[in-house]
Amino acid sequence: MTAAKASGTVSGEADPVDAVYAQPGAGVRFDWGLAGASELGHVCAALVVVDVLSFTTAVDVAVGRGTRVHPFPWSAQAEAYASRVGAVAAVSRAEVSPERPWSLSPAALRRAPGTPDLVLPSPNGSAICAAASATGLPVVAGCLRNARAVARWLLHQGYGTTRAPIGVIAAGERWPDDTLRPGVEDLLGAAAILDGLAGARGGLSVEAAVALAALNSVPDVSAAIRGSVSGRELAARGFIDDVAIALERDASTVVPLLRGGIFSRA
Repeated sequence: MTAAKASGTVSGEADPVDAVYAQPGAGVRFDWGLAGASELGHVCAALVVVDVLSFTTAVDVAVGRGTRVHPFPWSAQAEAYASRVGAVAAVSRAEVSPERPWSLSPAALRRAPGTPDLVLPSPNGSAICAAASATGLPVVAGCLRNARAVARWLLHQGYGTTRAPIGVIAAGERWPDDTLRPGVEDLLGAAAILDGLAGARGGLSVEAAVALAALNSVPDVSAAIRGSVSGRELAARGFIDDVAIALERDASTVVPLLRGGIFSRA
């Protein structure tokens, strides 16, 4: 990535209206979903994807156990892809069995036997990470469990300046018509990382600062996420342990870094 591209500067041929969507002039930027990741992927030097319930939390748990995680868009092709790369494919939470104990559930991943390589599909965080991998940028899986560690690592690597900005992406969920549904859990998870990046030399964009303000206005983050639509949905489906694991704020020092399409420890 060139310095001009990383700084968000625009050539004479670029539309200045389009340029503002990249939040130029800030060392730390914030956006939502696949489209936001695509926009910031053109101008940032590193991306952080946050999908608290549950992709990036599951990645943190799995990588912390020594597993290499292959993000893959949610589709029937995950099994075939896993066979090609010599991995096992995670199944849906409802399909977990003694023979197939790996799923998107962080609680299931804690209980399951260790495996060297895991293909972990999901319609949001995994799809965003798989697409972001194609940019060649460093892509980090962030969540509440590793928020402090992720922020510290990024700053230590020299990111967070206007020449090497960081893009923090809240994955969100999907409505039945496949449009983005912003999720409280991902807003607060992203903001926890932004909190650790608040001292970055390039400063926060307005979008990042407002996200951080949301975190500072919530007196009980755990209660907010438990009471959110996504938290209540998982609890109603019998996966309240997944929510509990996701709320273990700063319990992990793992920084899962996507290299060559595979998450492993930074």
